[in-house]
Amino acid sequence: MTVYRQQYLDKVKKRKSRVLAVQIALVVMFLFLWELLTMFELVDPFIFSSPSRIARMTVTMAQSDLGYHILITVLETAIGFALGVLLGLAIAVWLWFCPFANSVAAPYLVVLNSLPKIALGPVIIVWAGAGVSAIIVMAVAISLVVTVLELSGGFATTDAALISTIKSFGANKKQIFAKVVLPYNLPVLFQSLKVNIGLSLVGVIAGEFLVSKAGLGYLIVYAGQVFKMDLVMMSVIILGVIAFVMYRIVSAARQIAEKKINHNT
Repeated sequence: MTVYRQQYLDKVKKRKSRVLAVQIALVVMFLFLWELLTMFELVDPFIFSSPSRIARMTVTMAQSDLGYHILITVLETAIGFALGVLLGLAIAVWLWFCPFANSVAAPYLVVLNSLPKIALGPVIIVWAGAGVSAIIVMAVAISLVVTVLELSGGFATTDAALISTIKSFGANKKQIFAKVVLPYNLPVLFQSLKVNIGLSLVGVIAGEFLVSKAGLGYLIVYAGQVFKMDLVMMSVIILGVIAFVMYRIVSAARQIAEKKINHNT
């Protein structure tokens, strides 16, 4: 049995390595093609920049205040992400414990989710102030409702047989949630976290477009105003790297949580 398990793990490891190699190759090919197209001016290098020009801009900005702008955006995203997840989880738990409230809130949540949160930017700025607080509120506003909807849907579709089984042993509602509903929905929770990483980053950048004096969103607005497209593309690529790193952190947290659960069971 151990031999078969080791063979399976080796197979999974090789597959992951192949996937990673293909992913890296695709990025390299894209960058090479991008550089080639701009070199022969098949694509306008002024508008779309090029990998070499972006690299030079990154070196130049790294010697200035690029690190500070990245730090500001990362901190705002982390705070907005954490608040959105915690508030969303708390609301979803409350709705599960109160089915009547869940029924009442369901259509309102759908409507709120469909509203363009960026359009509420001026209202948020007036309410929260023209600063970091408004940016964080924007990030929370974009990610909160999605978290509530996904977790509420997951809680509602928990295996009824498992709930009936633990009820037969005399478990109360808190015990049912802690022992069955929450563990059953860990995949839903972590999938929600992966989605919220991107949403929180979108909210932060939208907020930085409106009120920030620092951050990658501020750099993009400034660069667009003075037609420094190299700086715009550099900021966009860095945002992609930040999103990827945060996504990997959430994926690693999920693996750790699943290992602990499997170990305890």
